[in-house]
Amino acid sequence: MPSPLASLRSRLARAGDFGRRKSPILRRVPPLHDLLEPASRIGYGARGFVYLSAGVLILLAATDLIGDAVGTKGAIAWMALRPFGRLWLLLVGLGLSAFVMWRMLQVVFDADHEGIDRHGLMTRMSQAFSGMSYGFLAFSAFGLLFHAPENPAAADEARSHEQAAVVLALPWGNWLLAAAGLVLLGVGVANVSRAWREDFTEYLACSPRTCRRVAPLARAGVIARGLAYMPLAVLVILAGLRSRASDVATFGSALDAVERQPAGPWILALAALGFIAFGAFSFIEARFRRIRPPRNLAL
Repeated sequence: MPSPLASLRSRLARAGDFGRRKSPILRRVPPLHDLLEPASRIGYGARGFVYLSAGVLILLAATDLIGDAVGTKGAIAWMALRPFGRLWLLLVGLGLSAFVMWRMLQVVFDADHEGIDRHGLMTRMSQAFSGMSYGFLAFSAFGLLFHAPENPAAADEARSHEQAAVVLALPWGNWLLAAAGLVLLGVGVANVSRAWREDFTEYLACSPRTCRRVAPLARAGVIARGLAYMPLAVLVILAGLRSRASDVATFGSALDAVERQPAGPWILALAALGFIAFGAFSFIEARFRRIRPPRNLAL
């Protein structure tokens, strides 16, 4: 008996064949197999652009050239207020959507051939969480096309307080909010751990010399991402324990809290350089990443 995934692949393939037989326009569209690689590379490039922008803005905040630090979502909101902001938002939203599509193919169709052993399933689960987070980011970009608040940071913080208040209103809401903070803390620790144990050049089709040069960019970027989660996680945990929705912070305000500590600007500058490094590595992945087609995907 075929597995559910095999049945899904078969149905999608039949739907693609049926559409091409019935529509002359669809017959001119290249098969999904041929579109997959360029779309995935665009997705990696969009991710790199977002992290590079966030890193530059964090660095400017650390040196007091702008007011507040921002995360990836804040960087997208910052774009909305710049000249040609709607065009930037549209391009970034489409690029991130392409990246989410690639993550879906990695998870559902095992595009990287990870298998179903323990390591493979853990890798695909991580890719699923990554896909969801970038899906929310793409949704934010498209949402800002229709409504860009004058102060995105304040609007984002107000939304975070409202969401925290909804959680706190639930039975055992304070513990649920604290648990959400622990999950964020776990994500941060997992990123730092991953930075030391993972071979980030495994999927790159580049020379050994190039791989050796770009691997430190990936490690620095993943460490910075992991450490950047931790202040936000601590604030969410404390908000849950104190049952105060107003204590919940956004990613950017959590970084601002770090900046106010002794040596905070230096710590923030290091985090910014890490974000920039991760953005640069994403561009390298856009160029050299092995994009292997999923098995039995014949749309």
